[in-house]
Amino acid sequence: MTTFLVTGGTGTLGRAVVGRLLAAGHDVRSLSRHPHTGAERPRLHPYAVDLRDGSGLAPALAGVETVVHCASSPRGDTEAAGRLVQAALAAGVRHLVYISIVGVDRVPLGYYRTKLDVERLIEDSGLGWTVLRTTQFHDLVLRLVKTGARLPVLPVPAGVRLQPVDVREVAARLVELASGAPAGRVADLGGPEARSVRDLVRDTLRAGGRRRVLVPLWVPGRLFGALRRGECLALGHADGTVGYGDFLAERSGGVVEAGR
Repeated sequence: MTTFLVTGGTGTLGRAVVGRLLAAGHDVRSLSRHPHTGAERPRLHPYAVDLRDGSGLAPALAGVETVVHCASSPRGDTEAAGRLVQAALAAGVRHLVYISIVGVDRVPLGYYRTKLDVERLIEDSGLGWTVLRTTQFHDLVLRLVKTGARLPVLPVPAGVRLQPVDVREVAARLVELASGAPAGRVADLGGPEARSVRDLVRDTLRAGGRRRVLVPLWVPGRLFGALRRGECLALGHADGTVGYGDFLAERSGGVVEAGR
């Protein structure tokens, strides 16, 4: 079986990718900034590696054939990816799979520009590579609503739609891609439906048994202009099957408790 390394292996997406690789019988190295256990899963080998300085990266990559790069941070992503690429080249890694975001080349947001920079760095790296862009995860929408629900009144950006996708479906697609040959930039992956932010917030609150006043807010500027134009959507690739309502139903009631 192939030896895989998953960066960000303890994150929302990384955990799902690690689980699917293990279920397929592969040996998996899970990278995280902090030490984490894998003793209960014999083919899981955890490594405490901080990509911000690269310490411990070389031994973690020794003998690895494929890297799935899920680690992400608001700052330092380009430098971290550069260290990963150089170490992967030195280790003879044959395939680097990267998760990116739909709209990184169209939405004027600093984090998106960084993701685009990392895409370009990987494309020019000399490694075999695959890049998958997806829409926002259900988990992100839930987290944002929980944060906003701490207030009695929630401003909701008018005219903006999102197309959230289930992280398990993203993980399944990443594992499929990582198990194959380098494919370059592949088709985007979006959730099954694009819905207004207002509807997403309303349904989240309702699932958690909470009431808040929703106030439509027209936000000016290039960023929200791009969002209103649907630059973060993948309407031609609505290939996810788990809708946001399905996601909420699985979590039955624990949705906005943090907003009490």
